[in-house]
Amino acid sequence: MSKPRFRSYVICTTPRSGSTLLCALIDATGKAGHPDSHFHDPSLDRWLQEYGLGGERFASREDALRAVFACARERGAGDTGIFGLRMQRASFAHFIEQAERLYPGRSCDVERIEAAFGPTLFVHLRRDDKLAQAVSRVMAEQTGLWHRKADGSELERLAPARAPRYDRAAIARHMAELTALDAEWERWFAREGLAPLRVRYDALADAPQATLAHFMDALGLDPGPARRVQPPTARLAGPENREWIARFIAQTAA
Repeated sequence: MSKPRFRSYVICTTPRSGSTLLCALIDATGKAGHPDSHFHDPSLDRWLQEYGLGGERFASREDALRAVFACARERGAGDTGIFGLRMQRASFAHFIEQAERLYPGRSCDVERIEAAFGPTLFVHLRRDDKLAQAVSRVMAEQTGLWHRKADGSELERLAPARAPRYDRAAIARHMAELTALDAEWERWFAREGLAPLRVRYDALADAPQATLAHFMDALGLDPGPARRVQPPTARLAGPENREWIARFIAQTAA
């Protein structure tokens, strides 16, 4: 293909849906930017700190936002010319509020996003098994370990190591929250008239290269190189995850 159909993409997702794997796969192609949660924290001050702009003085909030968005575009695109953004639903409202302030007069959220990043492909990365997703999140929160590299070493740890403890209430709470967040994405897609590229966690986990190739093709890029990319992360789920799932199902059925 001569050139991509889009200049950016937004991976619309929720925690523990495989977004770290998908972002790492895309990054490894060297063709479609460096996707990450470039606007994760709902705070302009945190954004400024993230991009090394915290000590600078800006004449207005709009000037500060312009600087942040410019840095994000540079970091998320690199030398590929395609900007990649992972967007957790819980971070979305603040991001859109700032985009609306920076690009007033647009009639919808898609217009605001495309004013910032150009023609955009929207991807909905979803994990259908909400019980497994909730268990994965509780495990990560309790153990502090969120991701492993393909060789088994730690990739992302957010808290000191701690043994996991089954917590039915926490699992149920996360199931409800994750279900609600995905429903919010669906309502937003409908309101914006979007038909996003659908990516399912199971397909990504079971066939990462094929899923990546499908994504690259949707962008308008050659999908061939995607089939040679090796998954850079390993699954965290193990026997204890399965035990918790079975225990939760048994308690719910009782």
